[in-house]
Amino acid sequence: MKIWCRFAIITLLFTIVSCNSKGDKKEENQKKAKVVIPELKLVIDSTAIAKFYEAYPKLQNFQGEVASLYTKKQSTQLWLDNKGVVEFGNTLYNKYKELETEGLKANFPYKEINSIFENNTDNKLSKVNTDLMITNLYFYYAEKVYRGFDEKTSLSLEWLLPRKKLNYQVLTDSIFKKSTINDDKKSKMFSQYYKLRDALHQYREIEKKGGWKTIETDEDYKSLKLGDSSAVIAQIRERLFITGDIKEDTKSAVCDSTLISAMKKYEFHHGYAQKNTILLEHINDLNIPVSDRIKTIIANMERCRWIDPELEKGQKYIEVNIPEFKLYIIEDGKIAFTSPVVVGKAMTKTVIFSGMMSNIVFSPYWNVPPSIIAKEIKPGMAKNKNYLAQKNLEWNNGAVRQLPGKNNSLGLVKFLFPNTSNIYLHDTPAKSLFERESRAFSHGCVRVAKPRELAIELLKVDPQWNPERIDKAMHAGKESWYTLKKKVPVYIGYFTAWVDREGNLNFYKDIYDRDESLIKLLTEE
Repeated sequence: MKIWCRFAIITLLFTIVSCNSKGDKKEENQKKAKVVIPELKLVIDSTAIAKFYEAYPKLQNFQGEVASLYTKKQSTQLWLDNKGVVEFGNTLYNKYKELETEGLKANFPYKEINSIFENNTDNKLSKVNTDLMITNLYFYYAEKVYRGFDEKTSLSLEWLLPRKKLNYQVLTDSIFKKSTINDDKKSKMFSQYYKLRDALHQYREIEKKGGWKTIETDEDYKSLKLGDSSAVIAQIRERLFITGDIKEDTKSAVCDSTLISAMKKYEFHHGYAQKNTILLEHINDLNIPVSDRIKTIIANMERCRWIDPELEKGQKYIEVNIPEFKLYIIEDGKIAFTSPVVVGKAMTKTVIFSGMMSNIVFSPYWNVPPSIIAKEIKPGMAKNKNYLAQKNLEWNNGAVRQLPGKNNSLGLVKFLFPNTSNIYLHDTPAKSLFERESRAFSHGCVRVAKPRELAIELLKVDPQWNPERIDKAMHAGKESWYTLKKKVPVYIGYFTAWVDREGNLNFYKDIYDRDESLIKLLTEE
C-alpha cells in the first residue's frame, strides 16, 4: 500500500513537471514567434548623397537624378533589405557584366561595385554608400545602353538628326516595378538596335569558332565565272557557308550555279551590283575579318541609341541611308516605295539631319550656289563669253540660275524640306550615275533615280494630281509649286550595317569614313 502510494505520488509529480515543462516550451516558442526583425530603414538624405559624390566624383553626372530618386523614396534605401542586396539589384549587376552583348564595355569607374556582388566580405562600403553605389550603377547602365554618347559627342561626329531624350522620370518610376533592365518587349529602343544586337551575337559566335580564313588568290587573279574550276572556289564556298550565304559547303572547287547565286546574294547585301562573275573586289570584301565586321555592327548599334523609337510610329515618312544610296518611303510600318539615290561627294558630304517636306516644285529653276559660281561659272565665263547661254543659265538679281528643262541640273522636279544646309531631293539629267555601285557624286543634295514615281507616291492622297497632271507639270518648262496638304518627315541617316525586313544583315562601305572615329570612342570607353 505504501509502495503504491509512493509510486502514485512520483507519477503525479512527474506529470506536473512534464506538463509545466511543455507549457514552458510552448510559452517560450510563442515568445520566439512574436519576435519580429525590424525592417531595414536607412536614411539616405541630401547630406549622405553629397558626401558620397565627394568620395566618388566620377559619378557626379548622376547626382541630380539620384537625389531626386531618393527624395521620391522618402530618403530610404532602394536596393537593400535585411538579407542584403535585393534580387533586382543582382539582376542589374548581371546585366552590367553582360554589357558586351550590347556592344559595350563593362567599365564602371569604381571597383567597389564588384565587391558588393562578387565577394560581399570584401565590401568596405557602408550600407548607405552600398545602396548609393548600386543606384549609380543603375543610371550608368541605363545611360550607356539606352542613350549612348551624349549629344555633344554625336554633334562632333556630324550627326544632326534629333536625339532621343532619355526619360529619367520613366526610368526611376520603373525601378520600383523592377522592369527597366528587362527589354523583352523591345520597345525602349529603335527597332534596328535589337536586330543588330542579334547580328552581333551571331558574329561573335563565328569569331569564337575562329572566324573565317583569308581567301588566297594568285597575283594575276581577274575573275571566276560559271563552270570555272579553281582552289579559290572551294575557299569562297567555305567562307559563304560560315555566314549562312550558302546552305551547304560541298567542298567543290567547281563554280556552279549554286555558288553564283550565293555570291549574288552576298553582293546584294554588301552594296555591290549583282554579277555573274566573282571579281577581285568581291574576294577582298569576303576577306574583311570578322573582328572588323563586329566593330561595324557595334558602331551602328551606337547610332541606333541616338534615334527615338517614336520615329517609327509615324504613319508616313521618308528615310535616306547615305552609305546604301537608297531612299525609302515607310507607310504604316511597311516599305511603300524605294529608289536608288546619288549623295554628296566626300568633299561635299550629304548632311545627316531631318526635316519636314512641305513642297514639290515642278520644272524648277536651279539657283546656283555662290560656291559653284565662284569655282566653276566665273572661270567658265572668263574663257567663253557664251558660257551662260550654252549652259542654259541666266543672271537673276545678281545671282545665277539655270532655266527649267530636261537639261536642268535639278531635272524636272525637286522636293523641298526647308533646312539651314539647303539640302533637298531632286531629279537629275545624269541618269547613268545610278548604274554605279558607289554613288557619291553630288554637291550635297540627294538625287533621286525615280523622281516621277516619288511625286506620284507623295501626291496619291490628292485625287486632283493624277500621273498625267504630274507629267504635264514636270515637262511644262515653267516652274510651278505644290504645297503638300500634310508635311512628310524626312530622315537622312548614316548606317553602314543594317538588318533588312527579311532579316538579312547588310554591310555598306563607309563612304565618308565616319565609322573609325566612332569605333575609337567606343573601344576607348
